Amino acid sequence: MISLRTEKVTEAGQEILLSDIKELPCIEIGKFILRLDVEQPSSEVMEIARKELRETPELVKDSIEALRDLLKEETGLKCPLDNDAWLIRFLRPTKFYPESALTLIKNYYQFKVKHKNVYENLLPSREKNVFNHDILTVLPRRDQLGRRILILELGKKWKHNKCSLDEVYKGAVLFLEAAILEPESQICGAQVIFDMDGLSISQTWQFTPPFAKRIVDWLQDSIPMRIKGVHIVNQPYVFNIVFNLFKPFLRDKLQKRIIFHGTDRDSLHQYLSPKCLPECYGGTLDVPRVKGNEWFQVVSLLEKEYEAINSYGYKTEKSDKNKKEKS
Repeated sequence: MISLRTEKVTEAGQEILLSDIKELPCIEIGKFILRLDVEQPSSEVMEIARKELRETPELVKDSIEALRDLLKEETGLKCPLDNDAWLIRFLRPTKFYPESALTLIKNYYQFKVKHKNVYENLLPSREKNVFNHDILTVLPRRDQLGRRILILELGKKWKHNKCSLDEVYKGAVLFLEAAILEPESQICGAQVIFDMDGLSISQTWQFTPPFAKRIVDWLQDSIPMRIKGVHIVNQPYVFNIVFNLFKPFLRDKLQKRIIFHGTDRDSLHQYLSPKCLPECYGGTLDVPRVKGNEWFQVVSLLEKEYEAINSYGYKTEKSDKNKKEKS
């Protein structure tokens, strides 16, 4: 049985949030509890941060100060300069190089300006439809390296005439924005599974070069999250049509992280432990799937946090300037 409850935000957790939410949603699945992890990571995770991200108390302090000074020079950008945890969100994926973090922040907000039609007023309450179609989910257990696992089912479960690709994209953004709040996810990253079982020709027609470019630009340059792997499973032959739209925009780093598994579960298990995967992927996960309507209840409780996230970015003057430069 799955039930939803809330837990009070600790003082340490409150420092990570941009809003004044006092309680965070938790999902009880039998004895298992799935929650947003906004607390200080374990010593094991912090060791990963030290080894992979150069994260030490001294470097964190110096990088925060340097990034804050750089952002003060970025005119037209509204952001929470005094929130150290927010600055760390961008420093971790750039290995605490302040100049690289500044570039990521600029890309993140300029991307939202460029795709204003998607990002404007992006809130859970406005995106109930994609959750009702139950084609996106986050697995309850992290993988063997502490990474969140997001699954998108864009084959036979996806009714493309009732749920658009833009809606799917916005649902994925809502999930990943929540993951970005989690220090452990900032450090360890995320894995994405695209389950293309039953993809039809009519569905492939929904994909266009501009949509493909948006997805690739988002993943490569505009999201403060370490995407450690993109796993394509159960793909039929027609999926080649879709992937050929994406290929021209892929740089080497991301292309190497896209792995095609088909129905070969042993291949998938080389990257994702069976312990964190459900039976349909050859796994032994002992926790039931959280369905779309249940996820909607969870993210709806974070509405105020998404509103705070949306309140930052470039002012209109900067937006207009960017549009002129790109025209």
